[in-house]
Amino acid sequence: MDLKLANRVKQVAPSMTLAISAKAKAMKAEGLDVCSFSAGEPDFDTPEHIRAAAKQALDEGKTRYGPAAGEPALREAIAHKLQTDNQLCYGPENIIVTNGGKHSLYNLMMAMIEPGDEVIIPAPYWVSYPEMVKLAGGTPIIVSTTAETSYKITPEQLKQAITPDTRLFVLNSPANPTGMVYTPAEIQALARVVVEANIWVISDEIYEKILYDGAKHLSIGAASDAAFNHTIVSSGFAKAYAMTGWRLGYLAGPAELIKAVSTIQSHSTSNVCTFAQYGAIAALQGPQDCVETMRQAFAKRRTALIDLVRSLPGLTCVEPQGAFYLYVDIRQTGLKSLEFCRQLLEEKYVATIPGIAFGTESTVRISYATDMATIEKGMARLGDFVRSR
Repeated sequence: MDLKLANRVKQVAPSMTLAISAKAKAMKAEGLDVCSFSAGEPDFDTPEHIRAAAKQALDEGKTRYGPAAGEPALREAIAHKLQTDNQLCYGPENIIVTNGGKHSLYNLMMAMIEPGDEVIIPAPYWVSYPEMVKLAGGTPIIVSTTAETSYKITPEQLKQAITPDTRLFVLNSPANPTGMVYTPAEIQALARVVVEANIWVISDEIYEKILYDGAKHLSIGAASDAAFNHTIVSSGFAKAYAMTGWRLGYLAGPAELIKAVSTIQSHSTSNVCTFAQYGAIAALQGPQDCVETMRQAFAKRRTALIDLVRSLPGLTCVEPQGAFYLYVDIRQTGLKSLEFCRQLLEEKYVATIPGIAFGTESTVRISYATDMATIEKGMARLGDFVRSR
C-alpha cells in the first residue's frame, strides 16, 4: 500500500542548519578533522549550579508528570525575570514552559495562525520561522533587508508589508543569523507601526543576554503600554546558560493565549521534563556571573573572527552586536551559498551554513560558538579556499 503524506509536510523544507551540522558530525566520526561553524550551540558546559539543581530534583523524586504549562515555581521565576529584566508586566498565568524556544514558537503558530493569515518575516530569518507558519496553514510574507540597513527591517518596510490579512510580525533581536541588534529607538519606531496597524508581534529574545560594544536590548513589549498589549515574547535557556540539550523555553503573552497553547501542549508533548525545570529555576535565581563569563569569551572570539574574515579576499561582513554569528557576504567569490558551503566542507573540512537557508543567497553564516583554536584553524582553511577561487 502506498504511503500518502499530508500536503502540509510537502510544503516544508527540512532544517538546513541541522542537516549540515549532522553531516559535519558524521565526517568527524569518520576521523576527519572538521572545523564546524554550523551549530548555534555554545561549546561550554552547563554551569555547575544549574546541573546540581537538576540532580537534586532527581534525588528528591521530581521525576513524575507535571502541569502542562510548567512547574508553578518556574513560571513564577520567569514572570519575575521578565518584570525585572525586561519591564514586562507578566504574571505566572501569562507564562507557559515549553520544550525549547523553538517549541514555544511552534505552539504559538498553531494557536494563532489559520489559512489565509499572513505573517511578516524579515529576511535574513531563522530557518524555522517560515516553515512553522506554513505548517499552521498561514502564508509567510518575506521582507528582504540588506547589509546597508544592517539587515534590519525599517518601519516603512513593515508598513508596506501589512495588509488586512496580516496577523503577526516576527521580530528577532539579537538576531539569528546576522547578530544584529535593534536599537531602542528602532524598536520604538517598529512598535508604533504595530500598534497603529493593530497587529500582533512575536518577539524572539533568546539571545538577549549576549550583547557587545554597549548594545542595549529593549523588548518591544516595553516600548509603550500600547505595544505591550500587542506583544508576545518567546525565549528560553539554551543560549545564555548553555542549556541547549535541556529543551527549556517559554512563551509569555495574554492569559487567553497561554491557556490555548497549554491545551495544544497537553495533547502533544504534555509537560516539559520535570527535573530539568528545576535546573531552569536555578539558572534564573542563581548567580549570573557564568553568563558574563561566556559572553566575554564570545566577545573575544567575535573580534578575532571579524578580523580574520575581513583579511580574506572577496569576503565582507557587517559587525554583529549580539548573538554568536557572523553573516558573511560571499558574492565576490562568484559562488552561490549552497555550492560555497558544499565545496568548503568537502575540500577543506570546514562547515558553515548557506545563506539561502535564511532567505538570502550570496551569504554564509559562521557561528563562533566554538573555541579559538578551531576559529584560527578554520579561518586559515577558509582563506586557502577563497584564494584558490
